[in-house]
Amino acid sequence: MSTILNVTDLTKKFGSLSAVNALSFSINKGNVYGILGPNGSGKSTTLGMILNVVNPTSGEFSWFRGTQNTHQALKRVGAIIERPNFYPYMTALQNLRLVCRIKEVPQSKIEEKLELVDLLDRKNDKFKTYSLGMKQRLAIASALLNDPEILILDEPTNGLDPQGIAQVRTIIKKIAAQGTTILLASHLLDEVEKVCSHVLVLQKGTRIYFGKVTELTNDHGYFELNSTDVTTLQQVLEKHNDIDKIEVLDNYIIAYPNKSVSAKKLSKTLSEQGVVITHFAQKKKSLEEQFLSLTKSQQL
Repeated sequence: MSTILNVTDLTKKFGSLSAVNALSFSINKGNVYGILGPNGSGKSTTLGMILNVVNPTSGEFSWFRGTQNTHQALKRVGAIIERPNFYPYMTALQNLRLVCRIKEVPQSKIEEKLELVDLLDRKNDKFKTYSLGMKQRLAIASALLNDPEILILDEPTNGLDPQGIAQVRTIIKKIAAQGTTILLASHLLDEVEKVCSHVLVLQKGTRIYFGKVTELTNDHGYFELNSTDVTTLQQVLEKHNDIDKIEVLDNYIIAYPNKSVSAKKLSKTLSEQGVVITHFAQKKKSLEEQFLSLTKSQQL
């Protein structure tokens, strides 16, 4: 798999504050990567460094295996790291024509990109008449005019209403399906879980996880159970070899297995022990639950 970006021990300090601390990761062609973390975790600073607008304190990064200098390599990159900024009294078409001249790319791609972001029918409308979601979609179209190999987005759905969020997510999926690699920074767990194949989790500028989203959420899950005899249910679960721990709550018991256990097998075991089950549900941890577990473990 072709490597697009390598980052090694990248660090950025502002005085005594370490915004990014010895960060290392790599981006491979054809995937959708999310940089996930709360505000202040170093997401935007990281993007700024790899886009050559923020100077690193130490460490290094290289685009496309170092075959080109950063200036040349960034011509193969599309990025939106600030609020959409176009001329308000110009139409979408006029604004994108200007972008083409600045980027020195042909104007033949304009309508294709407007169609991709579902703005072709609004191409002759002035930018000032656009909603925030439409402005963001126009910015995405602008970033795609040079047919970049990777598209970088910083909080692409920030401030949008639910409809606008859904539209941007759909567009991101369409772009990825066409083979463009995507790197997006977000503090929204739901956004990363729905659109990304890989995730880099940051806390206070430090990497605490990097890998596939499915591997982060693919744990053994847990069971929610209740019974006519909760005491017996608890005793049976505590003695079960496949159950690592249990939590007794007001409405049910949560059982955490230490390996993959089928609901059918556990239900059969409980029945054989004379336990009458009134509630039984098998669940997987969400990305949010895994994220909270990761960040909590880092604070201990």
